[in-house]
Amino acid sequence: MPKRILSGTVTSDANAQTVTVSVERRFTHPVLKKTIRKSKKYRAHDAKDAFKVGDTVRIQECAPVSKNKRWEVIAE
Repeated sequence: MPKRILSGTVTSDANAQTVTVSVERRFTHPVLKKTIRKSKKYRAHDAKDAFKVGDTVRIQECAPVSKNKRWEVIAE
């Protein structure tokens, strides 16, 4: 099964080798037919501490790195 790749914005880089990435998705409500924006935060592994708050990054699924980290940063 291919690994999922998501694109989002870094919202926190306070922890060592970890960034928090906010990923926003848009979809049409099934009844109201109105476009809705929902966001979800993912903790991603950033081995080199290269990314800062506000950067747009792409993250990819990986094997668990820690209790909460199941994603890794692959590109900017």
